[in-house]
Amino acid sequence: MEYDHLTIRTRLKWYNPLTWLIEGMTATGDMLHAQWWSLPLAPIYMTLCMCFKLRKKPVVLTVHNVMPHERSRLYKTVSAVLFRFGNHFIVHTERNRQQLMAQYGVSPQRISVIAHGPLEFFTAADKDRKAFRQELGVSENEKMLLCWGAIRPYKGLDTMLIAFAKILERLPNTRLVIAGKCWESWSRYQSLIDQLHIGERLILYLRYVPAGEAAGYFVAADLVLLPYHHFDSQSGVGAAAVAFKKPLIVSDTGGLPDFVRNRRWVVPPGNSDVLADVITDCLSDGRCLDAMAQDSADIAADLSWSGIVKKTNFVYRHLMRGEAGWDI
Repeated sequence: MEYDHLTIRTRLKWYNPLTWLIEGMTATGDMLHAQWWSLPLAPIYMTLCMCFKLRKKPVVLTVHNVMPHERSRLYKTVSAVLFRFGNHFIVHTERNRQQLMAQYGVSPQRISVIAHGPLEFFTAADKDRKAFRQELGVSENEKMLLCWGAIRPYKGLDTMLIAFAKILERLPNTRLVIAGKCWESWSRYQSLIDQLHIGERLILYLRYVPAGEAAGYFVAADLVLLPYHHFDSQSGVGAAAVAFKKPLIVSDTGGLPDFVRNRRWVVPPGNSDVLADVITDCLSDGRCLDAMAQDSADIAADLSWSGIVKKTNFVYRHLMRGEAGWDI
């Protein structure tokens, strides 16, 4: 995709530290805006930020995960060093602002809360829902539940599997699709699946799903599930789901409740009984799914990228002017 007045350069190579220094010292922009979330990229981020500070150019850091998902001390230590280079910080929720202040001592005047926008996959449009479901092996008369994204301990997949067994007792014509690369051993989940005897109703794609393939899963799904045990920010999966106007059921943690309008679809983390009951109620009433889909469409409109652009430009303007004590 091409945008007017935007030039993309790819001279920065993750494996070549010399390119980090060259880009940091020669980049022509007036400021650096870095998106921080991944520990393996820390050396690159620190090099670029240090170079811009040496050149007396401001640094903006969007901190997607103030607290690491797996509670890593190393992540906190590296973040504390990196954040010393930041002039201003953007986070996605008020909770993130409070965490940044409490954990890293960042003053509130240097933090802006700007929500994560809907993730719209533009490669989505060559097949319809029926075609996608045929590819996945889901018939038109089945209800399809979707857990999408990297499989990690905090995502609550164990709770979802237990809940799914309870759902099948009441709604046997239901499928659960799990799609995403494992960041941990699959063995404990497979043991749980075998114990619950639910394998025949599962569809597993345990691999990295490129953005170009992601659309099919969302288009085909009746309901997207975020049963996380804990979470502090907003979810890319939730942002994708609302972009596709999909009904969502989420855990009451972090910024996940921001993706639903009705608290009926927000469940306590780790409670498989409540999760099963809520999903069953939702799937048993087609009007619920329609209303939830409309809520997702409304939320996607509220989180529009045009609004995010205006807020981000506000941050840029005031930072370049050297003004303090402002907020969006």
